[in-house]
Amino acid sequence: MSFSAASLHAALETCVPAETVGLVVALSGGPDSAALLAAAAALGKNFRGLPLRALHIDHGLQAAAAEFRENCQALCDQLGIRLKVIAVEVRNDAGESIEAAARVARYAALASQLQRGECLLTAHHREDQAETLLLQALRGAGIKGMSAMPICRELGQGWHVRPLLDVAGSELRAFAAPLQRFQSTDPMNEDLRFDRVHLRRAIWPTLAKRWPGAGIALSRAASHLAEAQLLLDIAARADVARLRDGDELSVQGLRCLAPLQRANAVRLWLSEKGLEPPSTARLAEALRQILDAEEDQQPAIVWGGKALRRYRQRMFATDADPPRLQSQPWAARLGASIDLGPRLGRLTWIAQIGGIAPQRLPATLEVRRRTGGETLKPAPSAKTQSVQHLCQAWGVLPWMRDALPLVFAGDELIAIADMWADARWRAPGAPGLQIEWSGAPSVT
Repeated sequence: MSFSAASLHAALETCVPAETVGLVVALSGGPDSAALLAAAAALGKNFRGLPLRALHIDHGLQAAAAEFRENCQALCDQLGIRLKVIAVEVRNDAGESIEAAARVARYAALASQLQRGECLLTAHHREDQAETLLLQALRGAGIKGMSAMPICRELGQGWHVRPLLDVAGSELRAFAAPLQRFQSTDPMNEDLRFDRVHLRRAIWPTLAKRWPGAGIALSRAASHLAEAQLLLDIAARADVARLRDGDELSVQGLRCLAPLQRANAVRLWLSEKGLEPPSTARLAEALRQILDAEEDQQPAIVWGGKALRRYRQRMFATDADPPRLQSQPWAARLGASIDLGPRLGRLTWIAQIGGIAPQRLPATLEVRRRTGGETLKPAPSAKTQSVQHLCQAWGVLPWMRDALPLVFAGDELIAIADMWADARWRAPGAPGLQIEWSGAPSVT
């Protein structure tokens, strides 16, 4: 069947979530997205009565960007569709291709523009899916990577749906032919330096000539791999449920799993936290260190700005560089607050019966991180204890101890955030001050 508004309607019925409140087409300015938008517009109110709008991302990477914007606007005007143009800045870090950097910037912008319950539609077609599978295979990807592009996934406050993965690109271009005056040619789509362009222009024609059904076959293979990945996810989800110890995973429980089960569970756990899992080799090394380290060791295996750590038989996923407090003054009066810095929250003085006696405090205190040897008396009946002992007794995570705000009056430690206050500075039964640590990171 050739592509039409009717075939799009049938595809949308199978993949658009029932909770969807509106459709948003990602309009690039090329023929594929023009065909998708035109077919969606032809549905009018016939698809669940959902409103339709379009988004165009201006990457600012080429001189033709203005032409892209103008043609997208003209097409939307022709179809009576509201368009919003979003300009993005593409930053490619060392080792990252401009293709990958543009894709990251594009989807971040699209996600930020989705309203709650909206469904983003993109015009990825059968050959796009086949190309993705081949590129992933050439990169040595696993089952998840070679599952290629999912039909539906969560994005921002809504979903990202690719309803055309079973449609040939030639059908979309034929449908979009009457709209050719509204389309632009992207020079980057002819630049053989880019992997996908090289595959599409230099390799795919030969492949398709020898195997005319290559697009269909590879797209079907991606579907089979996606089904296999779904089964792996179901198994991993059951394992993670058994392994959970709070938000972390039980190290003892991980030891009871077979190595492949263990890696599968950890990948899913990291994905649920919104983290990209490390490579297979890096994950294997991380698990080896975490499971084999001596009890008093604290392994940390870093990848991509994140780290896997172990503490007291739990495995944690953390930032590679935990926040570190910087010293600063703090006024000793009710309501006075200070911002401790990125990822560290804020301290504020609030009223508390039996809190720290305000009349004993100097006008200005100092908040700083521990340097070693600090002591505090946590209760009237308690002995004076070192901060290190208190942290160990309360299970404060070792890598977060330099994030604890220690409050000093001169050279005397009077409190550690809202966790401990020195009993010698309290006013039992009388109005006093208490520290409130809002936006605090997890330290235990």
